Amino acid sequence: MRKLIGMLSCAILLAGCASPKSTAAKPGQSKPAPAKAVITPDFRPAGKIARVNSDGRFVVVSFPPGVVPKGDELLNVYRNGLKVGEVKVDGKWQSGNNLVADIVAGEVQAGDEARHN
Repeated sequence: MRKLIGMLSCAILLAGCASPKSTAAKPGQSKPAPAKAVITPDFRPAGKIARVNSDGRFVVVSFPPGVVPKGDELLNVYRNGLKVGEVKVDGKWQSGNNLVADIVAGEVQAGDEARHN
């Protein structure tokens, strides 16, 4: 009789351990992290607005050495990371790293940043 009770106890115990496992996440477990965004830095050269002539609607843009844009090129103007205007390079007026550009759109101030499209 003792052997029979022992065998039944083992059978019940093994049957309880053999139950199927749940695939749902338990309350204490966290969900897998979503894929992280890839941020690519912008290494394109940028010029600074040195002077603004609002009556004549033109600006003087100062660029780092060797990266002055060519004539008739459109540049976006940014202030604190936000686009505030556009200027078009005038190929006739250039002295070293400084060039003259016509204000096409927006409000441009000295100290703003001019970048290629």
